[in-house]
This record gives sequence, C-alpha cells and structure tokens, in this order.
Amino acid sequence: MTTATGPSEPGWRASRSRRLQAAAFGAIGFPIIHAIGTTWQWRCEGREHLEGIISGGRQPVMAFWHGRILPAIYYFRNRGIVVITSDNFDGEWIARIIHRFGFATVRGSTSRHAARAALKAKRQMEEGKPVGFTLDGPRGPALVAQPGAVWLAKATGNPVLPFHIEADRHWTARSWDAAQVPRPFSLVAVVIGAPLWVPTDAGETVLEQKRLELEHVLGTLRARALDVLAEGPLPGSWSLGGSFGQ
Repeated sequence: MTTATGPSEPGWRASRSRRLQAAAFGAIGFPIIHAIGTTWQWRCEGREHLEGIISGGRQPVMAFWHGRILPAIYYFRNRGIVVITSDNFDGEWIARIIHRFGFATVRGSTSRHAARAALKAKRQMEEGKPVGFTLDGPRGPALVAQPGAVWLAKATGNPVLPFHIEADRHWTARSWDAAQVPRPFSLVAVVIGAPLWVPTDAGETVLEQKRLELEHVLGTLRARALDVLAEGPLPGSWSLGGSFGQ
C-alpha cells in the first residue's frame, strides 16, 4: 500500500515515539473507520463472480485502484484477505488497522523488492488465501495497472477479480490517488467484474495484454458504479452498514 523506506527492519523502529505513534494511529483509526462505515448503505453487483471462484475451489486475486482502499477495507472485512503492506512506518499503522478488520498482511513493497513481495503473496495463495492488490499502488501513476496481480494469477492459476467502489457523497483526499472517503450515510456502489484468467504459460506479450485488459475493465466497472449510484437505492436491495464479509 505504501513504499518501503529501508530494509526489513526500518530505522523508525528504533524510535520509541514513532512506535507509540504507529500504535496510536492503529488504535484510533479502527473505531473511526468502523463508526463511519456502519452508516454506509450499499448496492452491489457481481457478487456471483466471487462466490463462483470460491465454490470452484479457487481464491481470487482481488484487484482495484488505490484510491478506494478505505471503503474496500470495510466492505470486504472479515474474509481473511491478504494484502501487502510496506515495512515502514506507514505500513505499520495501516497493518494495525486492517488486522482489526479481519485482513492478514505480508510485509514488503510492490515498488521496492517487488519480487520478494510477490513471492510472499504467492505463498499465501498456495495456502488457500485470497490476496488483494491495489493495482496502481503504492505511489502511482494513478489508474495505471502495475503487473503484480497479473503475474500472481499466472503463477498460481487463480483468476484476477477486478472490482470498483464509488460513493455518491464523499471527501476526496489531496493525494496522488485522489483517495475517496464516503461521507456518513452515503450510498456506496460495489461493482465486481468477471474473473480474468491468465494462462500459466503466458509469456511477456500475453501478460502485457492481460494488464491492459485489466486496466480497461476497471474503467468500465467505474462507469457502471456511477450508473448504479445514479439509479439510487432499490427497495430491498441495500442495507445499512452491510458487508460482504459478514
């Protein structure tokens, strides 16, 4: 999710005040996100794609844009999804928050030591766990898919499962990814796309084709999510504080 700043034992750990800061951010962040999340109202399309992968004995390589991390954490909580978090200060407090939402983490970075992080994710999938990727993380460029999710799908035989989340009312961070934070009592649309399978013998050309296809699919899912929001809530089709993790 963020960029690693050093080796496996970053220098910030030597600072007691920074360790306390990381613990404090983790302790404060969870109840704030949880309290706001309980007010969000959901509409979801495409759940059958995730359910179909799992019923078929596979696990998804869940792929989405970095700017939708916060609502994704809440919606997909308590499913044991593994995510890569950097072995630095930001990665530490982020990990503390998402652990409390029922996620698991491997420490590494998709920008530095990318191969090491990808191999850790591969081992998790071989143990039967789903993995989540922010395709354009940890620092962009925004809305440009990095190759990690496609590579992992090839290496494990599991499909990439793209999804997009959009809220009708939200705050937008002044960050490279324009991170979206749904406002309390927002309607939030989750649109899950069809699985994208990558041949286990795919060469560089096919991998690049799949990466570009994934980028295109995320664009269509965003457009569909905006259409869903424009349609508004449907009677009986949405719930307050709902979660696919429950």
